[in-house]
Amino acid sequence: MADLRVTYDKTADAAYVYLTDPQVRTRSSYMHPCDPEDVGGMINLDFDERGRLIGIEVLGAASKLPEYLLASSDRLDVGDS
Repeated sequence: MADLRVTYDKTADAAYVYLTDPQVRTRSSYMHPCDPEDVGGMINLDFDERGRLIGIEVLGAASKLPEYLLASSDRLDVGDS
């Protein structure tokens, strides 16, 4: 099973799920926004230049993602005042 890197900013309630090799820096070439009305939040899909899905940004993450995933994520808001 592949390891996924997830970052989470509790202050912004935003998470990012990386779908790329953590050893390789991959740049997003374009983003496709998804605004699912029935779930109340925003999900953005990032793609590389070859059209491969490389990451998922989730706004309103606390209500969209499992608690265990957010608890084990790399926190971006630690140390914020």
